[in-house]
Amino acid sequence: MLFSQDICIDPGTSNTRVYVKGKGIVINEPSVVAIDADGGSSVAAVGSEAKEMIGRTPGSITAVCPIRGGVIADFDVTAAMLRRLIKKATNNAVFTRVRAMICISAGVTDVERRAVHLAARDAGASYVSLIESPMAAAIGAGLTITRPKGCMVVDIGGGCTEIAVLALGDVVSSRAIRIGSKDMDEAIIEYVRHRNELLIGERTAENVKIKIGSAQPYDGESALSISGRRLEDGLPGSAEISSADVREALYEPLSKIVGLVRSTVEKTPPELVGDILDTGIVLTGGGALLRELPKLIRQEVRIPVRVAENPQNCVIRGAGRCLTNRVPKNND
Repeated sequence: MLFSQDICIDPGTSNTRVYVKGKGIVINEPSVVAIDADGGSSVAAVGSEAKEMIGRTPGSITAVCPIRGGVIADFDVTAAMLRRLIKKATNNAVFTRVRAMICISAGVTDVERRAVHLAARDAGASYVSLIESPMAAAIGAGLTITRPKGCMVVDIGGGCTEIAVLALGDVVSSRAIRIGSKDMDEAIIEYVRHRNELLIGERTAENVKIKIGSAQPYDGESALSISGRRLEDGLPGSAEISSADVREALYEPLSKIVGLVRSTVEKTPPELVGDILDTGIVLTGGGALLRELPKLIRQEVRIPVRVAENPQNCVIRGAGRCLTNRVPKNND
């Protein structure tokens, strides 16, 4: 039997999530694709299976992250990844039409917007509409954006942080910086490299950030033993890193994110700033889970800050709500 299917896709730098109308979020996989050169550059694995191959692949297989800084860095690989995920989300069923709503960064150029649209079409979507991530994040966080009252959302993704002030169902102003949670991981890698002369991988850095990372001091701080490769002789080595060390490592990326929040508030019309004082700033995205980040932002801009419930899924959840209420009818 042939029929149509409506889906939402949030192709993030770290993870790609897929929402199917009537089912909810059915896929949450790392945005990683393993390419087999011996197989004519065919796709060997996608998502979690491909991520497990990072740093462990033979010469013929390359693990690629096709989404960087919130935009498509490799068109062909992105299309192949979306094609695999769409098939997985629909259980390989045959459809007359797949209508897709794709989440995109608010700061993308027309060329980047076109690339997302074409990648989705190449992946098998018959109809494609686009929704900006800050708008979807605000809806997914439960903010009422249709009233004549301003609200502010800060979406800290894997490769990009986006800030939007919304009112009357539209974005009044938005700003973005290509710094996110992956840049925090890179900052930890560089810190350990220079201070301990030890090279660690992305997964180790992410584990350190999750376990003992913070934006400000917190109760119960501890240290963590990490392993890697010594720069001196290339042999295995280990070191100990503390919560204070991680804060020092994260100072630069966090300063840029907080600075963007402050500059956005400073350029927001006074009436809307008054509204935001009442509603508070809402943090979404995986980066919002960093300990004491709301406190750091609150001290800088003097506005209440809170983390949305299940912040990692706010964008795809908001897009899903839009899809439920409005099925895309035309190509964007």
